[in-house]
Amino acid sequence: MSVLTGIGRLALFRADGFAAFTATPQALLNSLAPLVALPIVTAFAQIANGQLIGAATGVLGTIVALLTPLIVTEALARLWQARDRWLRFAVAYCWCQLAFSLAALALRLAVPVFSLLVFYGVALHWFLARYGLGLSRGRATLLVVTADLVTGLLFLGPQLLALPPGAFENGAFQPGAFME
Repeated sequence: MSVLTGIGRLALFRADGFAAFTATPQALLNSLAPLVALPIVTAFAQIANGQLIGAATGVLGTIVALLTPLIVTEALARLWQARDRWLRFAVAYCWCQLAFSLAALALRLAVPVFSLLVFYGVALHWFLARYGLGLSRGRATLLVVTADLVTGLLFLGPQLLALPPGAFENGAFQPGAFME
């Protein structure tokens, strides 16, 4: 079974798709490579347009967004004695993230479809955790919530802290605060 077939099977919530993925460190690096390549290419384009800071923050943000779920899931898999299944889960997760990211890019202009895609992404992450790591429904839910929450805090936290004073006056976002 090829990686594309495995992604397709998992995308249809078929657990037999895990058989397409090799549980080796090299396979994990191979699955991470295209996920890292996309933001690096974007960063080069930004640098060419004189946006060095935007390029650097984009690449660093992407690295945080890519690695945090892997680190959190590995820690929880170790805690729940599922560490032996984590590497295959991580390889499948990364390949599915690539497919999901490409679909999200293609659909970003269609807001209702994009919103559904976000819900689908969470459901797929839960499915991968449930069947890839052999977790109960509750633990799979806890894993997804924890990984997404930690990733969100690490990714968005610095941006929220950098907002100028007055950006959220009266409990609502004030876009004019940036113009002052």
